[in-house]
Amino acid sequence: MMDLLFDVIGMSGTFLVVGAFFLLQLEKLPASGLGYNLMNLSGAILLLVSLCYNFNLASFVIEIFWIAASFIGIYKHVMARRALKSLPTS
Repeated sequence: MMDLLFDVIGMSGTFLVVGAFFLLQLEKLPASGLGYNLMNLSGAILLLVSLCYNFNLASFVIEIFWIAASFIGIYKHVMARRALKSLPTS
């Protein structure tokens, strides 16, 4: 039963990461957009959770980097939004 649970969690993460990439390639999501980065972050976290059951060092390391890159993207998105809001309106 636990195998199935962690497989579902891992596959959900895979679908989020791969889905985000496909949407990017189809130009449905911008790379700098919040949606793309949240999909990648969520997917990487779910994959990390699945790795708690079936650990693989290489997969663990890439998911850590994927999470870090997603946080950078989210930070840049938030900073860009703040910069736009601080512009004077005429």
